[in-house]
Amino acid sequence: MRERKLLYAESTHGNEISISPLIDIVFILLIFFIVTTVFVEETGVEVQRPQAASASDLEKNAILIAISADGRVVYGGREIGVNGVRGIVRRLLKQGDMPVVIQADKSVSVDLYTRVHDEALRGGAPTIHLATVQ
Repeated sequence: MRERKLLYAESTHGNEISISPLIDIVFILLIFFIVTTVFVEETGVEVQRPQAASASDLEKNAILIAISADGRVVYGGREIGVNGVRGIVRRLLKQGDMPVVIQADKSVSVDLYTRVHDEALRGGAPTIHLATVQ
């Protein structure tokens, strides 16, 4: 009688499903998707971009600098001013070559845009684009 109970007890133990490999696979997939995701960083300020017939889409990996209607220069939701553009561009270009996109409000003076453009060039920007609406 004892032998039957032991055999029966062992056979029920063998029928359990081990979920630890499933958890491992889920974690591996999670890490894969986190590593391959591209994060787009917004400027943090709303601007009314000028219209252009030749507007085209740029790559997602770019440095976005905004110039608001009241003359504030903003990167990542923080006001950096014209003097902060060079340092931001230089620091971000250490991560790899990427274009600089200036999102200037259509009421911004050409003088202010030119100063921001020059600071981005001095920071080492390979290409600089003006964000427009088609």
